[in-house]
Amino acid sequence: MTRMLIIGPPGSGKGTQADRISERLGVVAISTGDIFRANVKGETPLGVEAKKYMDAGDFVPDSVTNKMVRDRLGEDDVENGFLLDGYPRTTAQVDYLDEILAIGEQKLDVVLQLTADDEELVHRLLGRAKETGRSDDNEAVIRHRLDLYHEQTEAVVAKYAERGILTQVDGIGGIDEVTDRVMQAIKAAQAA
Repeated sequence: MTRMLIIGPPGSGKGTQADRISERLGVVAISTGDIFRANVKGETPLGVEAKKYMDAGDFVPDSVTNKMVRDRLGEDDVENGFLLDGYPRTTAQVDYLDEILAIGEQKLDVVLQLTADDEELVHRLLGRAKETGRSDDNEAVIRHRLDLYHEQTEAVVAKYAERGILTQVDGIGGIDEVTDRVMQAIKAAQAA
């Protein structure tokens, strides 16, 4: 059973690698971004609220995100493990996730951080914006999201590093190449 997080700056390939990890380990991938986008598309109350923040490149408030993650982790398909993508992004969310897991006498096994150069990420995300037409992918918003990542999420990374469960993997390269590095890193972390 594997309970893990994948963390990395916007555009580092988290979603792609999360899908591949999920398939190979047989655990459900839970992407907060996908859940937010589905709510935006469905114009749900959560989606309308989340869209304001997402379009500005800001994080959706903890109160909204925490409830969504708590509800999702209560579903039956996470009994054999899970891979969280996009949560936690702040140290307050780390504490909240610890509380959720403690209720079920669980803990995280691995925190995988994909690393990449900011300029490479801006280039990637601008390319993705052209392909997909995502309204939250323009250069100003991308740079703002990267700044938020460095300001807030790096504290999350530091917290997991202190616990000794952080594994860093270079997210630059071909998709298969990165997946090979990721799977080797997870295997090594689980053996430790």
